[in-house]
Amino acid sequence: MSSPRFARGKARAPELFDLKIRFALRQRRRMFKGKSHMKTTRGLTLAAACVFLSSCSVYMAAKQPDAKNLDLMAVGTPRPMLLAEFGPPAVSDVRKGRKYEIFKFVNGYSTGVKAGRAVFHGAADVVTLGLWEVVATPTEGIFSGDEMAFQVRYDGDERVDEVAVLKK
Repeated sequence: MSSPRFARGKARAPELFDLKIRFALRQRRRMFKGKSHMKTTRGLTLAAACVFLSSCSVYMAAKQPDAKNLDLMAVGTPRPMLLAEFGPPAVSDVRKGRKYEIFKFVNGYSTGVKAGRAVFHGAADVVTLGLWEVVATPTEGIFSGDEMAFQVRYDGDERVDEVAVLKK
């Protein structure tokens, strides 16, 4: 009498089930072989994207307007120096033979202050994985320099004769 295990060359049901499981596991291992590095790469790419794409405040801090030399708004300063520092006047007029000009500009920040703010925002972005941008971007939008306006009167040699602060 032959053993039921080897009867007519067929495997019993439990052995057949074991073979199917082993085959399925082997197929699964082949399918996912070498893909663990993809998860790591995907995670690093996502983290880098969060930092670099959300670094709007870093850019905004670095691109703030420059500080102007307000000491030039003084009696005796030649007109070309004012034009070089503050740009062309918003309004230029001649009254009673004297030239009047109104300079409007945004007084920003020194290079050191802008660099310090940009570095701080960058570090805060890395530490908080980009969540700092929720606070930093509106803050940089608010602190974008001070709008100022001065009225200047010149003497006959185009030197500042009188300065009036219109908006500070």
